[in-house]
Amino acid sequence: MKSFIIILFCILATNLSYGAENPVWIEAEGEAYQGDIETPKEVKERAKRDAESKAIDAAVGTFIKSHTLVSNYQLADDLIYASVRGKIDKIEIIKEGWDEKERNLYRVKLKAMIEPVYPEKGEGLSLKLALSKTILKEGEETKVLYQANSDCYIYIFSIAADGSVTLLFPNSINKDNSVKAGKAYEFPQAESGINLQAQFLPGFTGSKAEEKIKVIATKQKEDIIPLGFQEGIFKVYDAKSTGMISDLVKRLNQLPPSDWTEATAVYVLRK
Repeated sequence: MKSFIIILFCILATNLSYGAENPVWIEAEGEAYQGDIETPKEVKERAKRDAESKAIDAAVGTFIKSHTLVSNYQLADDLIYASVRGKIDKIEIIKEGWDEKERNLYRVKLKAMIEPVYPEKGEGLSLKLALSKTILKEGEETKVLYQANSDCYIYIFSIAADGSVTLLFPNSINKDNSVKAGKAYEFPQAESGINLQAQFLPGFTGSKAEEKIKVIATKQKEDIIPLGFQEGIFKVYDAKSTGMISDLVKRLNQLPPSDWTEATAVYVLRK
């Protein structure tokens, strides 16, 4: 007998407010020691750059944290906050000068207004994603079709309307998620004994509903989803598993933007 994963649909009105898109003011301190062949001007510039770098790092953390809290447990549509960087718009020097005890040490304390910047993805790793069928009646099946432009590793998620996230692939049966450049793949594979079948939630009274499939590709094999509990052959993250989203975004943020990409496809279920 084949195993089935039931893809459940219902209408969900989601209003995500990306409050972290606004610039933020960050205070930071930087320092630099004067070497034997450096001029005081060069040391001051290094101390300022050190403070600027720390301010940008702090701002990026603020952008990611704010977005994760606002979006709650939902897996964000584009995961753009996982590749957010910062750009300084304004700087105000609060205090600067040579240390009173260590005369070769220069310190700078500043306040910087930092704007979020989202690198253009598509350079480096790219991913094509489609579904074999996108408009379904209850009980009908579909397949996830994907192709990458480079050798990489694939992670396929089902995002349910109740906020739960299921890692479809890799799973306890199919653990090898590596793919070859330019080769077309499908999930589930014919020999896997797994089907993707659409079904309304009990008590649903609407005429249509939708659910998303999210695919993430990384150049290297990554432990991007350490949390979750095992349900059959799949890992499931319920609607309260906010740590899963936070950890996923945090891990992807550590990767260069060119080393990962993502794509989203949607089922529509009609009565």
